[in-house]
Amino acid sequence: MIRLAVISGKGGTGKTMVTAGLAALNPRPQLLADCDVEAANLELLLSARQVHATPFEGAETASIDPDRCWGCGRCAELCRFGAIAIRDVVAVCEPRDCEGCGLCERVCPSGAVALVPRTSGVVYQSATDCGPLSHAQLYPGNGNSGLMVQTVKRQAERSADPADLLLIDGPPGTGCPLISTVSGTDAVLVVTEPSLAGLHDLRRVIGVCRRFDPRIFVLINRWDLDRETAARIEAECATLKVPVVGRIPFDPAVIAAVRAGRPITTTDSPGSRALAGCWEALRRELSLA
Repeated sequence: MIRLAVISGKGGTGKTMVTAGLAALNPRPQLLADCDVEAANLELLLSARQVHATPFEGAETASIDPDRCWGCGRCAELCRFGAIAIRDVVAVCEPRDCEGCGLCERVCPSGAVALVPRTSGVVYQSATDCGPLSHAQLYPGNGNSGLMVQTVKRQAERSADPADLLLIDGPPGTGCPLISTVSGTDAVLVVTEPSLAGLHDLRRVIGVCRRFDPRIFVLINRWDLDRETAARIEAECATLKVPVVGRIPFDPAVIAAVRAGRPITTTDSPGSRALAGCWEALRRELSLA
């Protein structure tokens, strides 16, 4: 099974629109994963139907037993995150501030502190007309997004449905969620835009991806809004020896399709035809039947 991640160096480039379009274009059995766990919305474009949901326990938090606490304040004094305070001669932990480091548990003289699992979000399995979709929601203020990405990928790969392709909608940027997404993939498609920020972040995300050795491809979305910068991006890709497999023009039909909650490839428009050409190029490059 080929593992292909659609990613971007910055938000707003049209990454999820591209992923949904590729999913709709692929006639072969495939698995889908939305690894943008902080803002997953591939489900919106594929009319996903939730099958089941599983709480995600990605971290631990300190729990303080008030009956055993002496109120000595040692834990509050040493907590570098300011998560513990003394109230009414008893230590109290604020879960939103706790990073689960465990220092308070180790220094507590009365054994009143214990680390307990904390529910940080939900992992979903859904059905779509394009194949089973694994996705998640990380609760605001919670960390461990990289671990949640790995959980989403593992759930997708364990699907009982046979597949030739695992198509991943990745997160923007170059942080931990992106690294967890790219790890173990065979190829990445970087969606960029013709802007100076797009060019700058394209360089950064390609640099990160090369540490994991997938095949790297680039697609320029809305390329005709700034042809000069689009040409600079193509020249940069040539220097980096990264193939540009597609150029999607600005197309109002894309906006209309996204608003309607459907893949752009369900319409006959310049954007849809350009994305179909990108899929054909990727299919040949990755030897997908």
